[in-house]
Amino acid sequence: MLARLFTDHPASVDETYGEHMVTALSFAGPLFKAAFAALIHAFLPFLFVTTGSETITTLHDRMVTNRRVQPKGRLAVMGDD
Repeated sequence: MLARLFTDHPASVDETYGEHMVTALSFAGPLFKAAFAALIHAFLPFLFVTTGSETITTLHDRMVTNRRVQPKGRLAVMGDD
């Protein structure tokens, strides 16, 4: 039962626990950088004008392009292939 908490979701996207960890961590770094840029941008709006949105777009494209299997229970959205 406990092991399934760590393996069910990775399996739903055709990854092992280790593969999923590496993939998730590869998203964490850019997200931290984008969050920091957004924080600075809030106070100094002339800095990092597009950093956050470009990072999110890049990560979204990477996630959707690399998706191997739809997670269970995910509702299909028109144009989301």
